[in-house]
Amino acid sequence: MIQKRHPPKSRTRNNPLESLTSTATSGIITRSGFFILGEEKMRVMIVDALNQFLRSYIVDPSMSIHGQPIGGSKGFLKILNKLTREIKPDKIIIVWDGEGGSKKRKAVNKNYKAGRKPIRLNRDVRNMSEQEEAENKSWQQIRVLEYLNYTPAIQFLEPYVEADDVIAAIVQHPSMQEWEKVIVSSDKDFFQLLDNKTVLYRPTQKQVLNKNRVLEEFKIHPTNFALARALVGDASDNLVGIKGVGLGTVAKRFPFLAEEKTYHLEDLVEDCLEQEKPLKVHHAIVEDQELIKENYKLMQLYTPLISVQTNTRITEILEDFEPEFNKSGLRAEMHRDGIGEVALTDIFAAFNRFVSDFKKSLD
Repeated sequence: MIQKRHPPKSRTRNNPLESLTSTATSGIITRSGFFILGEEKMRVMIVDALNQFLRSYIVDPSMSIHGQPIGGSKGFLKILNKLTREIKPDKIIIVWDGEGGSKKRKAVNKNYKAGRKPIRLNRDVRNMSEQEEAENKSWQQIRVLEYLNYTPAIQFLEPYVEADDVIAAIVQHPSMQEWEKVIVSSDKDFFQLLDNKTVLYRPTQKQVLNKNRVLEEFKIHPTNFALARALVGDASDNLVGIKGVGLGTVAKRFPFLAEEKTYHLEDLVEDCLEQEKPLKVHHAIVEDQELIKENYKLMQLYTPLISVQTNTRITEILEDFEPEFNKSGLRAEMHRDGIGEVALTDIFAAFNRFVSDFKKSLD
């Protein structure tokens, strides 16, 4: 089930991200590399947790005083601290992939994400076996969840549901509509969710994207991005697309996809059939409609693949969560795992502010 993460109880600019507006200049990266976010709205930072955990797990060589690799857990906290300093959020939501991946997507295509190689460290780690390394990685990930249990960060974890779907549901939730939303992930799947109040921060690529920048770079509107990617496919998810077709080809042959209007496969097929001198791509789309339909089902986030029950739990957590911060408890858990001092000044300050603001709202 989705887990409402808070301390045990029964019940953020040296900044790659600084303006999110609906103006024509929205999405412009300044000369200093900053992305100016508006000041008048509340801002939520939504973190694709496994994406960022693996980023630190792979490259951070930190060892505990007990001789265990802790780069994933320690590095994740450091990443959160840096993100908080850059983004200055008023709320932090951490979303994890559920165990087993997306049951609904695998029901559509049993080969979805099949064949992925296990994540391995990019260095020698005291001659750990592959099994020992896998166990250590799982332990570090569990510990991160437990650390954050002591903080006012909201965590979601739903078995057999991908983080992408939960993030999409959060971004589109009525209670979040007036918030500035910053999704933190390297995943291109989130391009389709970008609008005047939603940006994607890709730390690995040092890239910030919003609706206008996606249009500038790809000539495809976020509203139609899932359809475009359904044509192209996604090798990382083991989804085959139309051979020889990339996003550049899609934008060139179907320029109307740059419009804010939502287009469907039927519109592409109609356009292909109307061509006086159809090209190979036009023939392929007409012939491979079933492939494109299936890819779209798997790639689209406009209608998240979650149950009614899951959506209800998301609503309950977003609307009823009560922030609390047990700093000493968190530090004690980190000390128990042999993690030395980690500079977490920025995120601790934010956590204190979240609790203080919540208490003021009750007065």
